[in-house]
Amino acid sequence: MSAKATWKVSAAVMASRVLGLLREMMFAGLFGGSKWMDCFYLAFKVPNLLRDLFAEGALSQAFVTVFSKKLKAEGEASAWALANKMMTLTAVFMSLVTVLGILAAPWIVDFLTSLSRSGNSPRLYNPEEIALTVTMVRVMYPFILLVSLAALVMGLLNARHIFGMPAMASCFFNLGSMIGGAGLGWCMDPTWGPRSLIGFSMGVVIGGLAQWLCQFPALRAAGYRFVADFQWRDSGVRQILRLMGPAVVAASVVQINVVINAMFAYGVGEGAVSWLSYAFRLMQLPIGVFGVAVATVTLPALARSAVGGVSEDFKPTLAKGLRLVAFLVLPSTLGLVLLAEPIVSVLYERGAFDAVDRMQTAVALRAYGYGLLCYAWLKVLQPAFYAIDKRWLPLLVSLFALGLNLGFNGFFVFVMHWGHESLALTTSISATVNFLILFFAMRQFVGDIGTRDLLGLLAKLAVAAAVMAGVCLLARHFLFPDLTGLTWARRAGGLIATVAAAAAAYLTATHLLRVTEAQDALALLRRRLSR
Repeated sequence: MSAKATWKVSAAVMASRVLGLLREMMFAGLFGGSKWMDCFYLAFKVPNLLRDLFAEGALSQAFVTVFSKKLKAEGEASAWALANKMMTLTAVFMSLVTVLGILAAPWIVDFLTSLSRSGNSPRLYNPEEIALTVTMVRVMYPFILLVSLAALVMGLLNARHIFGMPAMASCFFNLGSMIGGAGLGWCMDPTWGPRSLIGFSMGVVIGGLAQWLCQFPALRAAGYRFVADFQWRDSGVRQILRLMGPAVVAASVVQINVVINAMFAYGVGEGAVSWLSYAFRLMQLPIGVFGVAVATVTLPALARSAVGGVSEDFKPTLAKGLRLVAFLVLPSTLGLVLLAEPIVSVLYERGAFDAVDRMQTAVALRAYGYGLLCYAWLKVLQPAFYAIDKRWLPLLVSLFALGLNLGFNGFFVFVMHWGHESLALTTSISATVNFLILFFAMRQFVGDIGTRDLLGLLAKLAVAAAVMAGVCLLARHFLFPDLTGLTWARRAGGLIATVAAAAAAYLTATHLLRVTEAQDALALLRRRLSR
């Protein structure tokens, strides 16, 4: 695994996540934590879940694994033929899924809102909300077809060691959904009422189309030419589908939990779905920039090192990926937990998003933050099981974590009567349990994967994190005594200064503690600055 490749993907994913955050900021300013925004987020959960089930999760991981092995074992011609078969199969199957989803939209929404009609729910049934949600589900469903094709293209390019453009593809989704959605939303309702959200739903489809098409030039340069191939009785196709079966659940359990949380949140009360979504977007920044970036570069290397059995390179590659994620994500976790309110205030608090929305989003962000590191580690660890053909264990563990999530949700909401923050906490708990079980299981399959080195690194990082925490706590006490009484410029300036000081403290401490990952990161940064 190349540190240079990892940072290249990180930069591209960072741009995408920042654009995604700008999109959420636009929603927050226009609609805040309103019941109509709840409807939009609830409607988007369905195609977004399917994206992780069939596209960026299971399909992408399974395809990269099989395509990389075929490329190494049989050459380019055989690998391209497999790509054509999968492109054709995906287009046909996901078109059928799209049609069925559009037809079944009323039943889908009825299921998603079923908890709000229980005797314990404070949220009253509103036919207008239901009707709007059904319409938005129907409008957004073609997104899953487009993003599935985009995921296949991304897998092709990653397997050919082309990481930059695939990582940038999500930028085009965010740009398309923002620009197209805002334009169509304003045309449908210049006052930004509920009807304008239908325009934003159309923007989601425009963004999916942009995400797919933007990768075509890089794909053509890589030598791929699409030819429709309906000969799906192929060993490579069967192998991908076999890998996808358990991966459909295993790779997307956290996303399934997010949908479950949204169902519970819709019944908790108005604004809860939106608050969780705003917080989840902030949590996704370090996940996407660091966790997904490391996993994207690691997966092809793991697949190649597992051809014909587990090679000597497999364990060092996986161990290095886990250590790199720990070094990069731990400070992000600490920052999101300790500076939740200032971060939410600076990014979201304007227009329709008020102080109540800020506080409710911040408590959810803290709860998500507790499981952030394990969530990021899963992005690297889960695909490793598919590379060594141990795909059923992640499935069973993920099902267990899903049941755990359901149980905690029901207990926290219906027994303890806690609020939406408890739903974020269950996501952290299930991700942590999921990772711990898989980590010890991997040790049983391939032997030690650098546990002592990882624990030693975590001990050093804990010291560096304590230094960083001191900086954050001092800043919170002196710079943000009362967020409501501060201007936006004062809040933003204080937050930027705090983040810069905290990052400097963390990097300095890790450098003094001789953390190898810190040395590599600083050396790469110095080389880039000297150019």
